[in-house]
Amino acid sequence: MIKVNEGWIRRRWWEERTGHTIYLIYILTFVNYILITYTFFIEKIPFFQELIPHLWIFVVIFLVSYIPASTIIGYWHRRTQLKVETTIKLLESPLWAKMFRTVMDVQTGKASKEEIEKMRQLLTKIEKRKYTKSDF
Repeated sequence: MIKVNEGWIRRRWWEERTGHTIYLIYILTFVNYILITYTFFIEKIPFFQELIPHLWIFVVIFLVSYIPASTIIGYWHRRTQLKVETTIKLLESPLWAKMFRTVMDVQTGKASKEEIEKMRQLLTKIEKRKYTKSDF
């Protein structure tokens, strides 16, 4: 019987979902939007059909207007909302809670040498990406 590392499978599953949602679906939604909009909006209304007679013209107009708009919205998101999202993720992270508790315990003298050394080893493993689920 072949034994498969569960962590390896989970990482590949996460990578597949990331590639799908961030890259492939990103491209497919562009193509889908362009084709549907052109087919059901531009081709069905004579005024727009005369104004934009070919699909490639619509693609150029769409990209020239959409890319700057999405870039501006992305800039706004990074400058305003990203801080909120990062804060929420940190507040939900058991690793960050453990690290900050250990720092506080060290500063107040409540941490044992064993706790300090265990945290140091965990952080070293994280830096070297050699940690396992049981380390947490």
